[in-house]
Amino acid sequence: MAVTVVTDSAASIPADLVEKLGIVVVPMSVIIGDTVYPDGRLGLDEVMARVGEGVSTSGTNPGEFLEAIEPLEGDVVVLTISAQMSSTYEAARTAATMGGGNARVVDTRTAAGGQGLVVLAAAEAAAQGMDGDGVVATATRVIQQVRLVATVENLERLIASGRVPGVAALANRWLGMNPLFEFRDGTAHPLRPAFSREGALERMLGTWRHTIAPGARLHVAALHAEAEEDASRLLKQVEAEVVPATSFVAPFNSVMVVHTGLGLVGLAWWWET
Repeated sequence: MAVTVVTDSAASIPADLVEKLGIVVVPMSVIIGDTVYPDGRLGLDEVMARVGEGVSTSGTNPGEFLEAIEPLEGDVVVLTISAQMSSTYEAARTAATMGGGNARVVDTRTAAGGQGLVVLAAAEAAAQGMDGDGVVATATRVIQQVRLVATVENLERLIASGRVPGVAALANRWLGMNPLFEFRDGTAHPLRPAFSREGALERMLGTWRHTIAPGARLHVAALHAEAEEDASRLLKQVEAEVVPATSFVAPFNSVMVVHTGLGLVGLAWWWET
């Protein structure tokens, strides 16, 4: 019986790939005032325009995961956003315990496009007939290799969110510069900032170039928060140098954008040897 891959909506995966591979996506939530909106219900511009009303976010809860898992037959592999960034991983573990034991939960230790690439690799393995152990092993292998770098327009939302330790101390030093971050070991780490947006994008491309593995198959995703033109241009530059096995442009989800702000551009990739 086929293995079903489940993830949360922090994973940036195009809808056509979700449908093609039968991935189950459980939404996180954006909370504005007293109203809870499932991730994706509101556009990114609307969410950010209403920040003054008091915007917060919520990871997927155990009941939502349980509702997604219970109807599924056969083995289930749940791949979540980093446990250091969200309560979603623990919620999935609780649901797996309540659901009868057919679900295994894996912390991807990344987010957005990095998480999306892990999920896609696992779902492809499931589609090829791998059992639950094989799907988990595939996900674990990609988790160890996947990279995610990103630039934001300013530090305002990151400081407000408190999700990146030490970032507030950088605000004055990085004034007028373009912040860069790399997601590794489960959380975001500041990199040397760039003097311009173009410089930040080129720095991201350079980071990718330094990892090129001759003969390996590239899986790559460009992410954005209302900055599709920059993300598409970044991906085209990658594709001009290496023909990827997997490539796509995808938006950040609204929950993530509450913490990063609009204008974010990211690049996630891994090399399959």
